[in-house]
Amino acid sequence: MTGAAPNERRGPFITFEGGDGVGKSTQIARLAERLRAAGREVVVTREPGGSPGAEAIRALLVQGAADRWSARTEALLMFAARADHLERTINPARARGAVVLCDRFADSSMAYQGIAGALGREAVATLGALIVGADGPTLTFVLDASSQEGLKRAGARGDGDNRFEAKGAEYQERVRQAFLEIAKGAPERCVVINAARDIDTIADDIARITFERLGAA
Repeated sequence: MTGAAPNERRGPFITFEGGDGVGKSTQIARLAERLRAAGREVVVTREPGGSPGAEAIRALLVQGAADRWSARTEALLMFAARADHLERTINPARARGAVVLCDRFADSSMAYQGIAGALGREAVATLGALIVGADGPTLTFVLDASSQEGLKRAGARGDGDNRFEAKGAEYQERVRQAFLEIAKGAPERCVVINAARDIDTIADDIARITFERLGAA
């Protein structure tokens, strides 16, 4: 892993988390537009994926049968993709002062594999310490909506990347509760956003919080 020196001034790293279909990609696009209008360089990326190597691993993770991988194998694949993503995309962008906006990051591994997938917090936390270390996000928005609504929206996309949605409503509700639990445990970093509201209201809230947190960064 190519982490930055502790005293190096880096660009902000903002992640968007939540269950499937809660509108993360839409809100990332809205925030990126506002940040660019304010003169900031913005890099928009996603997980799993975000670099050539990580995108290759993404296909293994999001396609195929729901039971294709165990929670342990999923986590290992996710963190392998994450290591490449950090090395090739996130850390270089932050090193030059860009704002990085990422659709999912390590909190998703904790929610999907560590809590909902029953791998356990300790195993995912160990992988996170090894792969992410001090390169984690500075701000995380957890978009929250009912699991039923999320599944409905995700199904309407029809993009074929539906392996996790295929695990069913009960699993998706466990994921939702896991994200809320993660946010409660890290209030200095995580902000829960009610994603059941209209898109413009959500975008306004996210932009306001982001600019307040960025300050002079």
